Parts: sequence; structure tokens; C-alpha cells
Amino acid sequence: MATDAVSEAAPAKLNLCLHVTGRRPDGYHLLDSLVVFADVADRVSAAQGQGLSLRVTGPEGAGLAPEPENLVLRAARSMGVSDAALTLDKHLPIASGIGGGSADAAATLRALARLTGRPLPPDAEVLRLGADVPVCLAGRPARMSGIGEVLAPLPPLPALWVVLVNPRVAVPTPQVFAALTRRDNPPLPDLPPSALASAEAFASWLARHTRNDLIPPARAAAPILSEVQSELASTPACLLARMSGSGGTHFGLYASAEAARTAARPLAAAHPCWWIAPGKIL
Repeated sequence: MATDAVSEAAPAKLNLCLHVTGRRPDGYHLLDSLVVFADVADRVSAAQGQGLSLRVTGPEGAGLAPEPENLVLRAARSMGVSDAALTLDKHLPIASGIGGGSADAAATLRALARLTGRPLPPDAEVLRLGADVPVCLAGRPARMSGIGEVLAPLPPLPALWVVLVNPRVAVPTPQVFAALTRRDNPPLPDLPPSALASAEAFASWLARHTRNDLIPPARAAAPILSEVQSELASTPACLLARMSGSGGTHFGLYASAEAARTAARPLAAAHPCWWIAPGKIL
């Protein structure tokens, strides 16, 4: 149990690929995905308080109200915490397909566990916060399947850098899933050791053997995503450009920090209204 305030990073979650493999009778979709995290992140701070409160700050915090159903407050209640002052420093765009809310919930759980000494909630309670919360709580590269509850750690990946691009166009996840024309797609193949030899080998394997089944319905909802994909893919030294999750954030993979920074600069200059962030895969 801590007496001083504690804070935890809530890194962006990237679905390097996302195969929709089925649908349960209760409506939840079955997925097969390789998930990694980038060092572009929100941050959740927690301190002792009277009652449970949430303050939202940061450059992406203006559109997020500290309402009772905010995932940060829901995560706190799932731990039985009723006296804590929470601050969410928001840097990831809202509803952008990179797990911002889920990452915030996971960071809240970690921060409150340190602050209060309470155990983390049971796995089933964590999953009830959202399908992406378990993998965000684990916080390491994983193959994620089921509805998000089945996690298998990935072997060490080659060093990778990334540029994240979001055109600030809403892409509602329920609408994207509802527009799927097929829900029984083939699962991911196993990741072979040869794909781990270098950044180039890994990106090439992803491009040849994996996909994101949500790209067509997401583009139908937001045609600008095709432009985002094209512009990111055309940057120098981009190894792979693809949409993450249900959109609309796209990622470009690069073999060095300098290549990522070099790619991000002209994109930011050409599209000042887009959210663009270079970073490193953790």
C-alpha cells in the first residue's frame, strides 16, 4: 500500500492483424489477433481521496467527460475502491481502435493495486470491463483469441518502430462489426521462427499471411481510411501499413527510430488536423 500518489502508463494497443473467426450465440465475436503495445500512451494517476473522483487532463481529454460509466471509474469500482482521487492524462484519441479506454482501465487497476494493496479483480471481472482489458492488463505482446480472454505470450519480436495516424473521423465499432459480410474466417497461422529474424522478415510475414477482417466495413463507414492507408504505406522505409482494430487509427512499421520520425514529419505537415505520433513497439 502506497501513501504517495502513484501513476501507471496506459500504452496504445495495436492489433497487428485481426481475424474474425466466429460469433457466439450471445453476439460476441470470436477473434484471433496479434497484439503489441507502443510507447505512445495515456497515464493514470491515483492518490488517496475522500470519495471516488476523476479528473481528465491532457491534449486529447477535451472530449472525455468524467461520467460514472467512464472506464477508469468502472475499473476502480470493480476493485471495491470508493476513496481515491484519479487523474487521466489523455494523449490517445478517443474511440480510435488502439484500446485507449481499455488501456486506461488496465492502468487504473495497476495503479489502485499499488495504492491500496488490494488484489486485482478476478479474470471474469476484468473481462466484463471490456474485451481488450485483459490483454492491456497483461501489457505484453500476445496472441489474443476467444472474445479477448485467451492470451498466449508471443516470443521476443525484432525491434520495431511505428507511426500512428488517426484522421479524427469517428468509426463506431458496433457499426463496423454489424457490417461484416462473413464471420467465420480462417484463424491466424502460427508465427514461424523465421519471421522473427528481423523487422523486415516480421513485417513481410504479417503482410503475406495475416489480415484485418474489419478493414472493408470500416472503410465503408469512413472512406477517408483508404487515404490514410495509402499515404502511410507510401512513406519511405515503411515495412507495413495497416489499420489497427476496428479503426480508424492506422500504424506503419519501421526498422529504426529515425525512419519512423522521418516518415511522421511530412505526414504531419500535410495533414495538420490528423493525429500523428511516432513511437517504439514495447
